[in-house]
Amino acid sequence: MTYVFDFSWLAEYYSIMVKGIFITLELTAVGGFCGIALGIVCAWARALGPVWARPGVGLYVELIRNTPFLIQLFFIFFGLPSLGLKMSELQAANLAMIINLGAYSCEIIRAGIQATPKGQFEASASLAMSRLESFRYVVLVPSLQRIWPALSSQVIIVMLGSAVVSQIAAEDLTFAANFIQSRTFRAFEAYFLSTLIYLALAIMLRQAMLLAGRMIFPRKVQR
Repeated sequence: MTYVFDFSWLAEYYSIMVKGIFITLELTAVGGFCGIALGIVCAWARALGPVWARPGVGLYVELIRNTPFLIQLFFIFFGLPSLGLKMSELQAANLAMIINLGAYSCEIIRAGIQATPKGQFEASASLAMSRLESFRYVVLVPSLQRIWPALSSQVIIVMLGSAVVSQIAAEDLTFAANFIQSRTFRAFEAYFLSTLIYLALAIMLRQAMLLAGRMIFPRKVQR
């Protein structure tokens, strides 16, 4: 049996696919930026912050890293409304991605902090800097530079993992592919095209993170 490819449905469903791409990019941008910011705060708390804050942050990191992202998403979207915290599909998806990336980026950034030479901490202490000031002005940028490739990869993983937000009817790229194949019954073409788009998005995001790294860290870390 010879299978005949048919992409004629693109003309009718083009706008739905484009909308799905833009929502995926929006989720990635919001989740990536806020997730990294959360990871920085948590990494500081675990590595250099007050002792009382470390158990709580550690519990958050272990809880998120050892539970499925889909369960986290369902808990936020279906579970929290039971407590009166209702939100839209996109709000729930954004929050889930931020919380998930925050936990993973926390450990990645903490590894960069722990690789900081002790001399830098001693130098900041001799200048009467607080732990927060030392982290902000002396430790943070070199630490981020060390772990930027790993952090970039984690952002890409989160972007690809965003495909599950279609399970709560967030209209991302996977939702668009599901919708199209349910209307056209061209499952192979719909998912083949969405696969190529995800591949292209991942490559472009990696290049964008690489470019951002070159702009933020123009010089190598001095060892």
